[in-house]
Amino acid sequence: MSGRRPTAAAVLAAAALSLGACGGGSDSGTTVASPGSQKTVVVQSHNGAFDPEAIYQAAAPEVVTIRSILPGGGPTLLGGGGGGSQAEGSGFVISSDGEIATAAHVVTDAQSGGGAPIHAAKEVYAQFADRNQVAAKIVGYDPQADVALLKVDPNGLDLHPLQLGNSDTVRTGESVAAIGSPFLQEQSLSVGIVSATDRSIPSLTDFQIEGGIQTDASINPGNSGGPLLDADGRVIGVNEQINTTSGGNEGVAFAVPIGLVKRSLDQLRANGSVKYAYIGVTTQTLYPQLAGRLGLPVDTGALVTKVIKGAPADSAGIQAGTQQVEFQGLRATAGGDVIVAVDGHKIVGETDLPELIAQHDPGDTVTLEIIRDGKTQNVDVKLGERPQTGH
Repeated sequence: MSGRRPTAAAVLAAAALSLGACGGGSDSGTTVASPGSQKTVVVQSHNGAFDPEAIYQAAAPEVVTIRSILPGGGPTLLGGGGGGSQAEGSGFVISSDGEIATAAHVVTDAQSGGGAPIHAAKEVYAQFADRNQVAAKIVGYDPQADVALLKVDPNGLDLHPLQLGNSDTVRTGESVAAIGSPFLQEQSLSVGIVSATDRSIPSLTDFQIEGGIQTDASINPGNSGGPLLDADGRVIGVNEQINTTSGGNEGVAFAVPIGLVKRSLDQLRANGSVKYAYIGVTTQTLYPQLAGRLGLPVDTGALVTKVIKGAPADSAGIQAGTQQVEFQGLRATAGGDVIVAVDGHKIVGETDLPELIAQHDPGDTVTLEIIRDGKTQNVDVKLGERPQTGH
């Protein structure tokens, strides 16, 4: 059976390689630096065409290899005792002040899917293309989006941050490049296309990361935390996971969209942690044929199959279905509310509801348009803060 695997490379005390421990979002976050405040990477392409060499020459110097000492026994990365197991991934410079973005699972012992307590690495080092290797401080990490923010002392380093793009404009079929350290091979380039957008991928908690970018660019263990770049060399995602049966690249890889990454980085910089809005429902996607079978007056929406006790949706009176209906080889839960819109934005795909909720902050109030007993009504829900576990 295939499975999605995180793509950090773990280096155990015996130096064996293995896969390391490893929300929808929008571009509502701010960019890392204001225009003109620092020199950023610019790609000089030829006639506007996708130019992997130009992208690599411009961006690769700002992509770093991240080496982490995780809790446990054994020697440290730079010698001495009392350290732990080692993990290696990738990251990239986002400010001339020494900020580096990477994946949370590269600098923690977190596992995909959550459940266990997460511990930060005891030591983290960033190795640059010019062979400088310096200590990095973990400013904070976000297990919900699998994003971490690091800080290094910029003195003596020539830093030119990568530009962060707009994941809302990413289109299936466009060419992309990935730079990172797969299987400990630093500064490696691979190219491909965007295979799909709006994918739902596992986070380091019980919740999903929505709006994920699927690519066939070759991504392997060690690529985690590295940038997925568009034709202009702008970061549109952070490389995250692979779908594999063999443990290696099989042409199905995933990146966290840069819109969600920006939001995470902004809060990590300000608070050291990130909060997400929470509504507290489990839903099933409605489509025209199923709607017809259930006798509903709408073709699309989200069937409410479960309401978490005490969650915001429960407090607002949202009702889950209790009737099990077999249709087209699937089992649908009927008889409950159907959420058809959030603040006027229609629910069509399976990721629409969580992505729309993720655009808000805890404490915000949203208006849900629902179908109940065949009639349309509006329900206001005051959103809570998403927990690390549960739905």
